[in-house]
Amino acid sequence: MKVKQTIAKPFLKWAGGKGRLIEQLVDFFPPEITTGQLTKYAEPFIGGGALYFYVAQHYSQIEKFFISDCNRQLVLTYKTIQQNVDDLVDFLSKLQQKYYCLDKDEQKNFFYQQRLKFNQNIAEINLEKLSKLWTEQTGLLLFLNRTCFNGLFRVNSKGEFNVPFGDYKNPKICDAENLKLVSNLLTRTEIRLGDFTASNDFIDSATFVYFDPPYRPLNKTSSFNSYAQGDFNDQEQLRLANYFRELSDKKAKLMLSNSDPKNVDENDNFFEELYQDFRLERVSAARMINSRADKRGKLKELLITNY
Repeated sequence: MKVKQTIAKPFLKWAGGKGRLIEQLVDFFPPEITTGQLTKYAEPFIGGGALYFYVAQHYSQIEKFFISDCNRQLVLTYKTIQQNVDDLVDFLSKLQQKYYCLDKDEQKNFFYQQRLKFNQNIAEINLEKLSKLWTEQTGLLLFLNRTCFNGLFRVNSKGEFNVPFGDYKNPKICDAENLKLVSNLLTRTEIRLGDFTASNDFIDSATFVYFDPPYRPLNKTSSFNSYAQGDFNDQEQLRLANYFRELSDKKAKLMLSNSDPKNVDENDNFFEELYQDFRLERVSAARMINSRADKRGKLKELLITNY
């Protein structure tokens, strides 16, 4: 007998997702999250949202939520699930049924047809007005995420999705049960398109904020910043650190993740200098997105807090 799912889970596979790190991150949560002093939660780089899902379902005293991202297609996906999940489930169910009826070569051709359609739709999306195109575009994004290579979301300089076919056998394209749980969770969440500063008017001294920006690359070949157009370079890391300082002055409780340069260069003090007024800890993380299995493994990541 199938047990009914009661916990909403991240609906996207996402490079750098925090699902495997949650237990370590929870150990560094501010004590006020359990005493009722914190009633708001903000996550300005939402990505796959693993920590958002955890906080929203384990800390009942948190009443208001804010998530944002500069990736238009990602924000569209959260908004569609929030506002029109039934039509989305219907669209995905039909897409999955059609995909399962195809042989491998046909599935590959079908994948590239849907990828082309997704990219052609990008310029037509109006994020201010719910439409049928929202449902189609979100459905296509979830389809591509489940059927592309390594489940990555990556775009080129034009903002077009460019990950190749993944060749998985019967991937779960339509997870209706989970999508409906996610939709219910999102009813008390403000979703906004914008960079990390878009969260400023939401955040106050009663807010716990988690930042999970594109990581500073450890070397020239390890960069994976292209989940949206434009690079998150060292200048952006500096701008984020300044914003972190601003919010700390507001007395918000802040936590930020990033790569640890000392994995490859013991003398690289970039983050120690950038966040010299704050607490830096190191946690172990598994790198899973490298195409070479021998390059995957445990690395240290930085966890920076203002408490």
